[in-house]
Amino acid sequence: MSEQIIMNLISLVLGIMLFFSFILAPMIFKVLSPENAGIFVRAIFPYYYLVNLLILGVISIFYIFYKTFTLDFYLILTTALLFLFNLIFLMPKINQHKDQKNERAFKISHFISVIINFSQLIALGIILI
Repeated sequence: MSEQIIMNLISLVLGIMLFFSFILAPMIFKVLSPENAGIFVRAIFPYYYLVNLLILGVISIFYIFYKTFTLDFYLILTTALLFLFNLIFLMPKINQHKDQKNERAFKISHFISVIINFSQLIALGIILI
């Protein structure tokens, strides 16, 4: 039963990630003015990182409780830690670079966040296969 709960939670995180990446984020910039889009993105993305971090944290606790240290556990833990990294380090840096109008640093740090996001999608996809 706990294995099914874990797979459902992983599917939930994957669904949230796909929705944010391919529907919500592009739609924000199509519908809102650049200024309002920036304000909205800054408001919503901390929740994106935090909610996914919390769900993956719960999953990690299941694995630790049952002493199941498989590849799936390490993929989940790494994905959770990357959400934490994005939340507390990378996202504030991206915002700082944007505020300082440092376009080069902004583009690099944003590109890193995109690469992290895609690697997380791949890791969770591997688990579900």
